[in-house]
Amino acid sequence: MPRSTDRQADPAATTASLVAEAALLEGRLRLLREAINTVDARIEAVSETLRQLQHSGAGPADGHKHLGEAGDTRLDHSATRRT
Repeated sequence: MPRSTDRQADPAATTASLVAEAALLEGRLRLLREAINTVDARIEAVSETLRQLQHSGAGPADGHKHLGEAGDTRLDHSATRRT
């Protein structure tokens, strides 16, 4: 059964469309990576501030553990560095 001529796609037009879509997706991916890097940097800055606050205090008066002590559940962000 032959295909209808209106359903056949021009290979050049299809290729051009896919190239344009790929470029758009690459741009979005770049923006997402930049946003992830920004969030990662902010997490690191807040973590550093918390570490500084921890070390500037006299110690836990309420019996709670501070970051870095036994039982510390902080995430290791070194494995999430993205380029």
